[in-house]
Amino acid sequence: MANRINLNQTSYHGAGAIEEIANEAKAHGFKKAFVCSDPDLVKFHVTSKVTDILEKNGLAYELYSDIKPNPTIENVQHGVQAFKDSGADYLIAIGGGSSMDTSKAIGIIIANPEFEDVRSLEGTAPTKKPCVPIIAVPTTAGTAAEVTINYVITDVERKRKFVCVDPHDMPIIAIIDPEMMSSMPKGLTASTGMDALTHAIEGYTTKAAWEMTDMFHLKAIELISKSLRGAVENTKEGREGMALGQYIAGMGFSNVGLGIAHSMAHTLGAVYDTPHGVACAMMLPIVMEYNQECTGEKYREIARAMGVKGVDEMSQEEYRKAAIEAVKKLSVDVGIPTKLEAIKEEDLQFLAESAHADACAPGNPKDASVEDLKDLFRKIM
Repeated sequence: MANRINLNQTSYHGAGAIEEIANEAKAHGFKKAFVCSDPDLVKFHVTSKVTDILEKNGLAYELYSDIKPNPTIENVQHGVQAFKDSGADYLIAIGGGSSMDTSKAIGIIIANPEFEDVRSLEGTAPTKKPCVPIIAVPTTAGTAAEVTINYVITDVERKRKFVCVDPHDMPIIAIIDPEMMSSMPKGLTASTGMDALTHAIEGYTTKAAWEMTDMFHLKAIELISKSLRGAVENTKEGREGMALGQYIAGMGFSNVGLGIAHSMAHTLGAVYDTPHGVACAMMLPIVMEYNQECTGEKYREIARAMGVKGVDEMSQEEYRKAAIEAVKKLSVDVGIPTKLEAIKEEDLQFLAESAHADACAPGNPKDASVEDLKDLFRKIM
């Protein structure tokens, strides 16, 4: 079977990259932007860094800020109608995964109205047309939604998140400007950074991993491990390293999938509204321990990429333990908790069944039963 790689048509990297938005909009002949950004980014004048460029260049836009931290079916439906009312012909998504995911869902439904029932997009929906063109401008270093074919929507009624995987939702242009990430608070920087590390490690060990994606994931692990502590302290080098590292992780995992750390994190987010990156950080070392017997020599390379010394002299048991301990240490160093007090024993069956049904679960290197997942959830209680 052939291995497929989907990436942006164009991406810009580095400080000041947002200036390219006007050039790209003009080059594509776009008439009016539907700018999706969350209320806090608008309030703290992060969004205006982009809209000021549009105004300076005489480019029309409409600002849409009804973006929730975990976008819901209702958010998407509202956004679809607002887009139709705006007369826009392209989207600019400014923010973290929430803004990106909302934009992708809006863009897909506008281009493929037969999928207006948002639930019909779950999994690998057979859409026919590329979504409305998206220019994606991340303000967090974590989700890599600007370079992935995935988005996640929350079904409030059923208390679950569902993953949509569709090559038609890929933003045509990604603008990776570390200056857009400099206003992120420490906690958000830490949690989104651990989400990025989870992408890289799960992508590297997933069943579908292959040489090209391994190359992306190992470099991402190296950059994230070296940069996250500095990014939390808002150093220039840390922000730049995380901006690139999380994007490279997205180049990989979007094309080969993830594993149960993500399926379990999705479930925790849907039931308890746990921030996605925090949930990923809690589950990652636990899942790594569970998967280790099915990973060959890969944990040696994870440990090496995370800066562990002397891995070539270690036994398989030693380097696997070293990789897991390096992940635990990084998570603790940036302030991520290891326990989630909200979890109750009576919730475990629903949590495990939801995680087992999640689209990320089949990619896990070791098949996990509902009972296995219940046991893993217990480890963060």
